[in-house]
Amino acid sequence: MKAFINMEEPPLEIVQWAKENINEDPDNRDQVVSDFKDLIFASGECTPHRTDDDFLLRFLRARHFILKKAHRLMVNYYNFKEANPQYFKNINLERIRELARDDIISVPPYKDQLGRRIMILRVGIWDPSEYKVEELIQLTVGILEASIMEQLFQIQGGIAIFDLSDLGFNHVWQLNSAIANHIVTIAMSSFPIRIEAVHILHQSWIFEIAYNFIRPLINENVKDRILFHGDDLENFHRYVDPKHLPKRYGGVHLDYPVDIWFEDCIKYDDHIIKELVELGYEGIIKLREERDHSEK
Repeated sequence: MKAFINMEEPPLEIVQWAKENINEDPDNRDQVVSDFKDLIFASGECTPHRTDDDFLLRFLRARHFILKKAHRLMVNYYNFKEANPQYFKNINLERIRELARDDIISVPPYKDQLGRRIMILRVGIWDPSEYKVEELIQLTVGILEASIMEQLFQIQGGIAIFDLSDLGFNHVWQLNSAIANHIVTIAMSSFPIRIEAVHILHQSWIFEIAYNFIRPLINENVKDRILFHGDDLENFHRYVDPKHLPKRYGGVHLDYPVDIWFEDCIKYDDHIIKELVELGYEGIIKLREERDHSEK
């Protein structure tokens, strides 16, 4: 199974779903986008690098077409990028590719039973002496930037699965208050994504130490979407059908390291490469050079 980003227009059933669930009405969408542009320029709080409809729709969909909330999300997005260039600029692509092959982060090529993207993070197999936490965040936000080019992801959102098997103090010690704040900010308020559920598996008492850094930063609405399963996979399967999970969680699929996105998808799509370069990931151009060289 190969990874792919569906760049096509959503089918009619998804258009109807969007109308019923995130207030995206095809009859007035153009007017809402136009009003959004007016709000961006009138407020002057940020200067987006793009204002085309496709780009603005990401923010509207992430906030259920509520203009003020979509605008605040966009302002937060650009403020975060400006304040934290370490996650977006001068990325060592080879280092990130090595990390992507280590199966710490996985975004499978399949989706869950509701059509939502899945991100799996196996924090316990991360070696902090090999990769800095900043590099984990670089990889995560890079994959998110690529994923949100897909309209289906923008509309249907995604879920996150944190597998905390083998989580140790060597991992928790990396989570200072600044890093904790950045993780929560990316997930909640500074990226045009909707995380519909966060599933925590195999957590131990050590996890409580890490969670104490994050808990005060999470609003009550988000807390309601965090589900703790421990070792109870049967309970987990009440929320995510095993047909849409890897075998290690009682499912049917193989493990897919996140590097498949570089190999199967990003490398061969000039549109995705161009957009990532515009976002600041200049190093991604090496993928196209690598592809062109192999095709000679």
